[in-house]
Amino acid sequence: MSIQIFPRNLLNFINLPIFVFLTILEPNIINKEIKAENNLLPATEKDLYLYKGMGASYLCIASKAGIEFPKAVGVASATYVQVLEGKHGGLIKNLGNNKLDREKLFSGAEFQIVTTALQYCPDSVPKKVRKKVKKILKENKK
Repeated sequence: MSIQIFPRNLLNFINLPIFVFLTILEPNIINKEIKAENNLLPATEKDLYLYKGMGASYLCIASKAGIEFPKAVGVASATYVQVLEGKHGGLIKNLGNNKLDREKLFSGAEFQIVTTALQYCPDSVPKKVRKKVKKILKENKK
């Protein structure tokens, strides 16, 4: 003797809309083109300003929370690069159609984040890094 929780007619009634959905509507949902991938615009100066500000903010907060500087700057840089690649296809407007490789994106992101963090929370950046950045900035002015 088996116990039926739902009568067979009720199950058939519930399964019918599910069957219709899966057979008629589902193929249309699967075959839809993802338009976000086709509309990638290069990152503008405004975009880069936002991303480096967010990265510097993370770096400042993380260092005050006791997270080691290399880990904090690594996470901030990785996030910056992921946004550049995901939202902008790795393109930067000032560079035209030249897409930077990940290594260059990471080093650029790290430098921008650290220089911005030096403006907002210089005590969160180790002395050794501060000196190195100041030296690079002096060399670039020449």
